[in-house]
Amino acid sequence: MANRVQQILQQAVAAHRAGRLDEARSLYESVLAVAPANFDALHLAGLLAHQGKRHREAAELLARALRLRPASAVCAMRLGAAKHALHEDAAAETHLRAAIARQPDLVEAWNVLAAVHQGQGRLAESREACERVLALQRDNTAALERLGAIVAATDGMDAAEPWFRRVVAAAPHSVNGWINLGVSLAMTHRAGDALPCFDRALALAPGHSHALTGRAVALERRYELREAIATYEAALAADPAHHEARSARLLALHYSEAVSPAQLAVEHHVFGAQFGAVVPPAPPSSRDVRFQPLRVAVISPDLRTHSVAYFLAPLLEHVDRARLEVLLYHDHPIVDDTSRRLRALAAGWRHTAGLPADAFEACVRADAPDIAIDLAGHTAGNRLPVFARRLAPVQINYLGYPNTTGLAAMDFRLTDDLCDPPGQTDAWHTERLVRFAATAWAWQPPADAPEIAPRPAMPGERPFTFGCFNNFAKVSDATLRGWAGVLAAVPGSRLLLKNHGLADPALRERQRARFATCGVDPARVDFLERTAGVREHLATYAKVDVALDTFPYHGTTTTCEALWMGVPVVTFCGEHHAARVGASLLTAVGHPEWIARDWSEYARMAAALADDTGRLEIISRGLRDEMGASPLLDHAGQAARFGDALIACWSRRRADSTGAASLPVEMDGAAAIAAPA
Repeated sequence: MANRVQQILQQAVAAHRAGRLDEARSLYESVLAVAPANFDALHLAGLLAHQGKRHREAAELLARALRLRPASAVCAMRLGAAKHALHEDAAAETHLRAAIARQPDLVEAWNVLAAVHQGQGRLAESREACERVLALQRDNTAALERLGAIVAATDGMDAAEPWFRRVVAAAPHSVNGWINLGVSLAMTHRAGDALPCFDRALALAPGHSHALTGRAVALERRYELREAIATYEAALAADPAHHEARSARLLALHYSEAVSPAQLAVEHHVFGAQFGAVVPPAPPSSRDVRFQPLRVAVISPDLRTHSVAYFLAPLLEHVDRARLEVLLYHDHPIVDDTSRRLRALAAGWRHTAGLPADAFEACVRADAPDIAIDLAGHTAGNRLPVFARRLAPVQINYLGYPNTTGLAAMDFRLTDDLCDPPGQTDAWHTERLVRFAATAWAWQPPADAPEIAPRPAMPGERPFTFGCFNNFAKVSDATLRGWAGVLAAVPGSRLLLKNHGLADPALRERQRARFATCGVDPARVDFLERTAGVREHLATYAKVDVALDTFPYHGTTTTCEALWMGVPVVTFCGEHHAARVGASLLTAVGHPEWIARDWSEYARMAAALADDTGRLEIISRGLRDEMGASPLLDHAGQAARFGDALIACWSRRRADSTGAASLPVEMDGAAAIAAPA
């Protein structure tokens, strides 16, 4: 009998190695039917089950095997891997550490332990485990890939690039290696170098959704918008649940004048529908907000030198800490001086970069916030799938995205009457709109901004110059046609554009051809690469006499910066938030006369500023003071209105969930909570 068992076991192993998995499984079962305590049959059947993703069966078989031979490091390692696949990570770690104690050079045990720690958000320990793997096996691609991902999450893409280069050098057929290298290049403004990486990945794995998404990001960063949107759509066709592709596509759609606000609304609602039934909110706490502060979780990947931080800092600096206890969740690897300043303004700080969704959710829930505020929307690095699980009784979107999130679980969105006129945009949102102030923004000017340069240019010094420093992806064909009208109305004038990638000769030539097609004489256009520092960036406004806003996606930070540097901004007001931000900002500063309702008016406004140089000089000298007197720099007032809005949202949600009367909250200006759409 023993010989027969051994013979069948050898046949099973041969079938297993040859990839005849159903045959191997049947043979292992035959052995176990007559020899249920055969270690090898239990161990190898468990391995086969794990390879077939039957992880519960694998764990049971491997546990039986390990009881028979407790000293088997390989069996303990494989049981740990099965437990990890079942999300039983505490048990997985126990078995993996036992395996390592018995066999310290067991590479696979260190690799699985690194995966366990990464999944728990214990990135330093995961990194250490990867380094142990690489000390044992220098070109282990699994460890290299994981270490690259950890470095990207903790130190940034620049630091991760060498690790991903090691992956593709060691394993030229690694699809993930080429994708990760491409992403690291695209995210560090080397989109042209990134495209061949994604092409290599797609040659190895045609239709790979992550490779298509990365390629779309690179195309968007080369300002090839139509191609980028089409590639995002190809990624979604391959994997309809690909969150990064869907969010990135939604953001990109805002740049196109061919997509109506109603179409944008439908697209966002489709996104929200993929999460199925709404997670019911826990009722808000019964605390009396007059005596106990609400705990507010503010979640963003942009709590660093970033536009979002320029609008958040004034609110945090002046928030009433007796009413609101603000906790910041910084979800980006870079921690800089701006991050440290924001951290000092908060009651709590969590650095959550690289945390998997479950670990991130656990981190927020442990703080038990009353309100969770999303500052990202569909921008890169967002946590909307976790917001869909409902992190707090009240969830609010604000600041970082110019539209609805599409999530039914997002209760409110903070805005103003000009960005979202009552009755005009409410139906496009899944959130209730809260118009909490005359303008939804409080802006912090850079402390080291240069003084305003003399303006306009003196005759003979340089031509009259219009400029735009917005994200160049916002320069739509409609915008170019509008700018053609401006240049035609001001003979001899020039157009100065500045952003990432514009120093690339090939990119500039493509854009010059596009400009010509839209009626802009390329010979009248100058391109500048983005400058390294904020002060240098602001100093470049000395070359600009009048700034021209983009359409249908306005500038926000760039509009504030131009005005602060004494440069008037002409904007074209559209129907929805992204195309109305300029109107909100200019009205707040007291210059609604620069808000055009059509392109001919846009050209006339720009030409009028160019024609009256004496008036333009007076305007330029006074703009900084006008901003200082505006709601944009009324930081204490805006912070009070912001706090009132949060408490009103909490009170309304409490009333909705309990039937209790809402607490009365006085809010200045036109602030109001819209009825559900």
